[in-house]
Amino acid sequence: MKVLQTLSSASLIALIFLCVAWELWLAPLRPGGSTLVLKALPLLLPLMGILKGRRYTYQWAPMLVLGYFTEGTVRVWSDSGLSAWLAGVETLLSVVFFFAAIYYAKLSAPSRRNR
Repeated sequence: MKVLQTLSSASLIALIFLCVAWELWLAPLRPGGSTLVLKALPLLLPLMGILKGRRYTYQWAPMLVLGYFTEGTVRVWSDSGLSAWLAGVETLLSVVFFFAAIYYAKLSAPSRRNR
């Protein structure tokens, strides 16, 4: 389970940094940065719960990250160049987080700990 917690934490942190870097420096919608960088703020909500291994956070946070999966998937098809590649990375990170968090929540259930 420690591997799933580490994978969840790493992919969430990487997704936060990707969102910030993408919209401020790497490929912003407007030169000099975009207010779309604010899309990283909702990812900060589950961060402490994920880092501390709180099962409840692992239960609801995967639903939050589905929005980032959707954005990444749409932008892979609609954007070009570096922005499309960054969208692919966003999609990958959101999928990794989703499955790692779901399986962590499943395996840390009280009914499974007593087996």
